[in-house]
Amino acid sequence: MEYEISLLTSMCISVLFALSLNLITGFCGQISLGHAAFLGIGAYLSALLCKAGLPFLATLPLAMLLAGCIGIVVGLASLRVRADFLAITTMGVGFLFVGIVRQQDWLGGEMGVSAIPDSGLSKMGFMLLTLVLCIATALLCVYIRRSWMGRVFNGVAEDEDTMRVLGIDVPRYKLAAFAIGTALAGLAGALYAQNLKFIGPDSFGFVESVTVLSMVVVGGIGSVVGVAVGAAVLSALPAWFQFIGDYKLLVYGGLLFLMMRFSPGGMAALVTRMVGAAKGGRA
Repeated sequence: MEYEISLLTSMCISVLFALSLNLITGFCGQISLGHAAFLGIGAYLSALLCKAGLPFLATLPLAMLLAGCIGIVVGLASLRVRADFLAITTMGVGFLFVGIVRQQDWLGGEMGVSAIPDSGLSKMGFMLLTLVLCIATALLCVYIRRSWMGRVFNGVAEDEDTMRVLGIDVPRYKLAAFAIGTALAGLAGALYAQNLKFIGPDSFGFVESVTVLSMVVVGGIGSVVGVAVGAAVLSALPAWFQFIGDYKLLVYGGLLFLMMRFSPGGMAALVTRMVGAAKGGRA
């Protein structure tokens, strides 16, 4: 039973993390290849505060606040770049974070931070906490998607220049997307650190950023349900099939290639087409 609880906890954290990136990339069309840095910011802040004696639950809003504030700074620096240049800029942020952490002894350096104090919750209690936060994040994403902000995000993703002509303050909404998405990544980071009780710089590098991007693309960019399912399945694959753990990047890369080649809309678009075909056949 403990194994199932641990697996479900990891899946919920992965879903939350993927949804945070989907809000930036899927909703607003801003490509980020350094999103794991914000996961790391939340993880390191929560871990250090817990070791300093602060209750775990009290570190969650602080992790979100710091990650969101740094996300705004990154967003400000990225306002003048788009598409490939934006991806390169965010990739640089990820490398910068890992480089800084490696050189700081008070952050554990290469050895990372270990012996993170317990949250005070049982394994079942912590799993339920991650599940509740995961569901709350999904509901928030659905609300944003259907709100006026979501419509503006979609417009920015589709045609940024047209939105400017219509009088929309595009930089403001880009910053909003970065702030919300990175804050949620910080929340996922705090849960991640508490779940593993150890964090190191290698956990938040470029590979992790590409992994979460794969979850978003495979699930369906912009689809809340699709991304949630995609993240849950891909995070559980190494546990379900042990051999995948040794070829994780190869499997994820292959799935990413296949989806972009045959179903750019991910599993969400694939399921939609299959349902449409089934309805057409019955008609």
